[in-house]
Amino acid sequence: MAPTQSLSLKDRSPPGLAAGVTEPMIAALVPAFYARVRADPALGPIFDRVIGDGWDEHLAKLCDFWSSVLLMTGRFKGSPMRAHAAVPDIAPAHFVRWLELFEATARELCPPAAADLFVAKARMIGQSLQLGLAASRGELPPIRDRGRG
Repeated sequence: MAPTQSLSLKDRSPPGLAAGVTEPMIAALVPAFYARVRADPALGPIFDRVIGDGWDEHLAKLCDFWSSVLLMTGRFKGSPMRAHAAVPDIAPAHFVRWLELFEATARELCPPAAADLFVAKARMIGQSLQLGLAASRGELPPIRDRGRG
């Protein structure tokens, strides 16, 4: 039997490299996407209320986030769950709309492989945030004991 080797984070290749994701691509995608968010009748008012005049800082933070997720740069320092939990009126429909806008923007601006990766990661992150919000709000259904009926 061959010995099992575990890869450390520094030994792993960033997922974005194989898909062709670059820092300039992230720097183009993030502001283009959030321009659509701000113009959206459902999302715009929520984001503008929460972010206010801090859009430049927010966009820089989101570029750091995507750079960390796809290029493993480690630049992002934040807590997305805490930030989203602080906004009580975020609902599942907002996540659906956010993902629609994100996917449309990614597919317009990025090569197919990069867009696919951005969208896949965005969907996973969106699911995670929705589950975390539901748990923090006590909205998760009770866990059923499989041994009982």
